[in-house]
Amino acid sequence: MIKSHKIFFIIVTLGMVMVLLSGCTAPPDEVEETTDFGELRFGYQPSTHQIAYMTVDAKGWWLEDLEPYGVTSTKDFQFPTGTPEMNAMLAGEIDVAYVGATPPLSAIDQGLNAKIVAGAQVQGSDLVLATDLPYESPQDLIGLTIATFNPGTIQDTVLRKWLMDNGIDPNKDLTITPGTGGIAMSSLASGNVDGVFLPHPSPTVIESEGYGRIVVHSGEMWENHACCVVLVSQDLIDNHPDIVEQIVRTHIKATQYIRDNPDEAAQIFSNKITTVPYNVSSQSIQDWDGEWVSDPNIELATTLEYAKVQYDLGYTDKLLTQDDLFDLSFYNKIMAEMVEE
Repeated sequence: MIKSHKIFFIIVTLGMVMVLLSGCTAPPDEVEETTDFGELRFGYQPSTHQIAYMTVDAKGWWLEDLEPYGVTSTKDFQFPTGTPEMNAMLAGEIDVAYVGATPPLSAIDQGLNAKIVAGAQVQGSDLVLATDLPYESPQDLIGLTIATFNPGTIQDTVLRKWLMDNGIDPNKDLTITPGTGGIAMSSLASGNVDGVFLPHPSPTVIESEGYGRIVVHSGEMWENHACCVVLVSQDLIDNHPDIVEQIVRTHIKATQYIRDNPDEAAQIFSNKITTVPYNVSSQSIQDWDGEWVSDPNIELATTLEYAKVQYDLGYTDKLLTQDDLFDLSFYNKIMAEMVEE
């Protein structure tokens, strides 16, 4: 197994971090009395990539921070991958999505009006092969069957680009089967596929159960690649920018918290996703090459590369731009205020 190598991003200065830790994450101006907004609806996936969302939920920070803006309740919906999550957002069923950076591309291309307002996490997926299969280079995958998430997801996009970068035709030289993480893992366990490319904690779950081993980290396929982001509806941005700003502030607070408390983060994850015991979620956080982030600027460049890859693959009809995908104003405003303080 290739050893995990951690990458660290300097997303704030030491002074900023101290502001976060001191709890100064509320807007500087006193919140004006507002009418009830009602229920705010979140989408997320059962991955260690999205522990920041789970932490805010577990600690009750959403309501604590958003009640002054009229949010009276929150509700969340769990999705197996980003594709059904974006379908739900297209249908107007969720307001905020913790999701990979690529599923919004095809959804926005299809008419979804939403923007990425914060980063959530980078890297953090692994190629896992059956324990009896040798691996020394990408060429060892020729002729194999690899299961991953549906076309248009982070995993599908990163895997296909990496294969092409290594002279391997993902449509001819091997078989890539789409589906959910559960289906992929079951297929590997039963011998119906030779390997999987999945986000954590699935690779660690597979190793713990003895039917596969991690051979390549996604950061080795595409260094520092964007993964999960926070996506909000344009309606929320246009009509309730104060709520969006506080969502970003609370997300920044949670991201710093889990970076400082990875053991507690693992416990929060296992409390939420009860099928993954604490020892496995904790080991997953040690195994992965991922990093929790909140700065959307970190994920901008590779998300635009994803847009080019997906356009070239025919997943989108339009080559999407930064203006189509991002609203950096909320995060940048918060950072500017913290520097002033």
